[in-house]
Amino acid sequence: MSWKTWVLLGLTFALGMFTLFSIATRLPAPPEHQVFVNGDVLTMDANNRVVQALSVRGEHIEALGSNEDIMALVDDRTEVIDLAGRTLMPGFIDAHGHFPGSAMNTVAVDLNSPPIGEIKDMAGLLDALRARAAVVPEGEWVTGFGYDDTLLAERRHPTREELDAVAPGRPVALLHISGHMVVANSLALEAVGIGPETPDPEGGVIARDPDSGELTGLLEETARLPVAERMLDLGALDFLRMVSAAVREYGEYGVTTAQAGGAAPQMVVGFKLASHLGLIPLRLVIFPMEDDYGEAIAAGTFDSADLAAPRIDVGAVKIVADGSIQGFTGYLTRPYHTPFHGDADYRGYAAVPRERLFEKIASLHAAGQQIAVHGNGDASIDDILDAFAAAQAEHPVADPRLILIHAQMAREDQIQRMAELGVTPSFFAAHTFFWGDRHRDIFIGPERAAQISPAAWAQTAGLRFSSHMDTPVTPMRPLQAAWSLVHRQTFAGDVLGPEQRVDVMTALRAVTIDAAWQIFQEDNRGSLEPGKLADLVLLDGSPLRDPMAMRELKVDATWVGGALVYKRG
Repeated sequence: MSWKTWVLLGLTFALGMFTLFSIATRLPAPPEHQVFVNGDVLTMDANNRVVQALSVRGEHIEALGSNEDIMALVDDRTEVIDLAGRTLMPGFIDAHGHFPGSAMNTVAVDLNSPPIGEIKDMAGLLDALRARAAVVPEGEWVTGFGYDDTLLAERRHPTREELDAVAPGRPVALLHISGHMVVANSLALEAVGIGPETPDPEGGVIARDPDSGELTGLLEETARLPVAERMLDLGALDFLRMVSAAVREYGEYGVTTAQAGGAAPQMVVGFKLASHLGLIPLRLVIFPMEDDYGEAIAAGTFDSADLAAPRIDVGAVKIVADGSIQGFTGYLTRPYHTPFHGDADYRGYAAVPRERLFEKIASLHAAGQQIAVHGNGDASIDDILDAFAAAQAEHPVADPRLILIHAQMAREDQIQRMAELGVTPSFFAAHTFFWGDRHRDIFIGPERAAQISPAAWAQTAGLRFSSHMDTPVTPMRPLQAAWSLVHRQTFAGDVLGPEQRVDVMTALRAVTIDAAWQIFQEDNRGSLEPGKLADLVLLDGSPLRDPMAMRELKVDATWVGGALVYKRG
């Protein structure tokens, strides 16, 4: 046979396999009619009603009410689900995360310390890397994620030389728990063109030994990007494997709308492929990075529809304005509590200079784009609010909903200003649990630590807010996000800033309807009301009856559009 025949046969075979795979992975379809009775149905509507039962027709909610009301709708084709006193509520909405990053352990070694992982010292970290290197094919990068220098016994980052030794002749790179720093070995630095003479990029630092001037391997903020991009430059099969694993985890914890915050173009292509293959049964909201799409937006050639796919929507365009408090790169108005490298005046720095931030926000706002800006330190938040106030003055928008991601160090006056400007914060409230003790003792001191993620100030100001886990920075646990808003308990068991606690229903709204509102999706999801999508989660108990045990509740089942996507046991 000729080569043309071989090519034709190959293409025909590939098309046939693709068709069979697409059929095999087709999204689950909902029953024609199903009712849920005999439970506590938390509607999350405007009145926070709690009812007994709910009816779903196809993908949408039909009615809510008493058992008698809903059972009157039952016929021979109805599936009846007995809730047996359990709690049914809207599926959780990931207000800010990095899907499918929760499955990074499929392509890299997990280096987290307690309470997330098991690494306690540098020897343990290096041993884990050696084990990873032993199974990674020759020539490929050896990568890890989640290490936290402040939780290692040595209280320091790994060095370039240590990483050289664990995998000789291989590029090695580790992503810090904050996501804002990378440490790389000599070959990884060489692979991206970083050497002793490379200058610090705008908004970043290439760390050097203070005595010798040699590279330590640590890269902060924008300096980390070349290595981070190589670490995440995955093949199609690895990416699809990550997506599948993340989907399973999100379903297990009741997430029906995930977020890919700061998605790069190659990741968007991967999402579209995964969507068309039926691998993403949940809903996904993409936040494109301004660095990647800003020029097209300014030129008027950006069309968000080009990024969308079945069950994938495009949300706000994201800017990263500063770094991480626990990485000493968050931008503060007052110095860090513990002097950084002995500098008592050190306040962190802006990842985007103030003038550039004004330009970026003005360009996006003028183009009619919703904007999401990462801002941790209060100096960064000042810059963000000043820039947005200027953009609003030039191009007023009645309901802009700029999302201030993390808003960790927001002062009371900044919360009030957010309310006036139409800015909505998404608090990383679980910081109080995972880093609260160290925020108080190391990074910002007792006074400021008591005010991180100030949800009570926001509630008093009438400001709608959400709560997120920033996964994979912390595991995808929506009930932990809500629990931390209610209790503000640290890992050591202390309460950090009790005056900033909010009630349980407010906290649950922050991971359901208020999270939906932030992304302009409140008309179709986030609460259980007739006509909305039947995105549901069934809990094995009630968060209202025992708020302290809320984060221990198990998800018994998760539905997306009325279709069952996860069932426990």
